[in-house]
Amino acid sequence: MLSATTPGCVLAFDDEREMADALARTLDVPLALIERHRFPDGELKLRLPATLPPCVVLLRSLHQPNEKLVELLITAPAARELGAQRLLLACPYLAYMRQDIAFLPGEAVSQRHIGSLLASRFDVVVTVDPHLHRISALSDVMPGCRAVSRSAAALIGAWVARHVSQPLLLGPDEESAQWVSEAARACSPSADHGWCVKQRHGDRDVVVTLPPALNCRDRAVVLIDDMASTGRTLMAAAKLALAAGALSVDVAVTHALFVGDALDELKATGVRHVWSTDCVPHASNAISVVPLLADALRAG
Repeated sequence: MLSATTPGCVLAFDDEREMADALARTLDVPLALIERHRFPDGELKLRLPATLPPCVVLLRSLHQPNEKLVELLITAPAARELGAQRLLLACPYLAYMRQDIAFLPGEAVSQRHIGSLLASRFDVVVTVDPHLHRISALSDVMPGCRAVSRSAAALIGAWVARHVSQPLLLGPDEESAQWVSEAARACSPSADHGWCVKQRHGDRDVVVTLPPALNCRDRAVVLIDDMASTGRTLMAAAKLALAAGALSVDVAVTHALFVGDALDELKATGVRHVWSTDCVPHASNAISVVPLLADALRAG
């Protein structure tokens, strides 16, 4: 008999089938897909399996999040009606984590509100490298559920070690320090690393300066970050590294959002390779986070 604490299946949507297949194989459980129908007015009709095991893993990454959040709001209670007693959300990219305080009167603190919403629907939420600034733990914004954050930095560092000889790991801003440091430890015990200083004046207006103690000349520089959205900070750092004499500049990130033509513009600065994890489906995907998710879910 299936336990209410051991995953009995992976439930997923068809647009994430590749990762769902890999996760189900790793967990050694069946995969079940949710059927979607869109009505002319835009509403969604979802169809789940007629019966579900006591413990269900639901895979949904929340890039382009607004419609996907509605899907979760419908799927979670439906899954419980169909037999799921325990719901584990595997959410490789967790959206709405940027806004963690109200900068102006009346601003909604979306991190807290979306976190509370998901915590009220799921028993466990597992994610990778959430974009937290002033919050030390994911559990602080997800009361009432087990919130698990895993980092892909070590996977990225190991990937870089296999593909770049004697790299210099560089973060594009101070916020990237935690990922750069962890990636450097996985890359090599003596890997050179550091991070730039950034001033942001708008979504697409940033000023970046290299750390004065770091010498990029004749080095293979790899820019490391958790997220690439507009890519402006990475572009600025790449230009600086090349102007400082870097032999090459590559980029490795956890979440490859790359809105609009951001990837083309980044490569136009002289970046050689762009690598990302599969948290967000993208042409640059090279590193799988399925092992991270599976380990966290087994402990769920």
